[in-house]
Amino acid sequence: QVQLVESGGGLVQAGGSLRLSCAASGSIFSINAMGWYRQAPGKQRELVAAITSGKSTNYADSVKGRFTISRDNAKNTVHLQMNSLKPEDTAVYYCNARILPSGTTWWRDYWGQGTQVTVSS
Repeated sequence: QVQLVESGGGLVQAGGSLRLSCAASGSIFSINAMGWYRQAPGKQRELVAAITSGKSTNYADSVKGRFTISRDNAKNTVHLQMNSLKPEDTAVYYCNARILPSGTTWWRDYWGQGTQVTVSS
C-alpha cells in the first residue's frame, strides 16, 4: 500500500514564507513525477509546481520566482518552499506523485490528504 503524507501548512501573513513537505511510503518500486496542486474555495484544483525524477521543474505562472520545488529521490520526498506569500495563495495544497508500486506493471497517480495554507493580508 502506498501513501503520501504532507506536512507544513499553516497560517502566515502576506509576505511570509512556508515550507511544505510530502513523503511517499509503502511498497514503492519507482517514482516518476512529483508535484503540488492547490484548490481554493469555489475553484478548480490547479497545478502549482512539478518536478521529474531527473529534477526538471515546472511552475504555474502565478508562483514563478516565489515558490521552489525540490525532491530527495533517496527519501521519496518532495518539498515546496513558498516565499513572498500572497492572500491569493490561500488554498488546500495537495501532494501528487506518479508511482509504480512494487509487484505491479502500471503507474498510478497518488494524492496526499491535503494541507491548508492560509495567507492573511
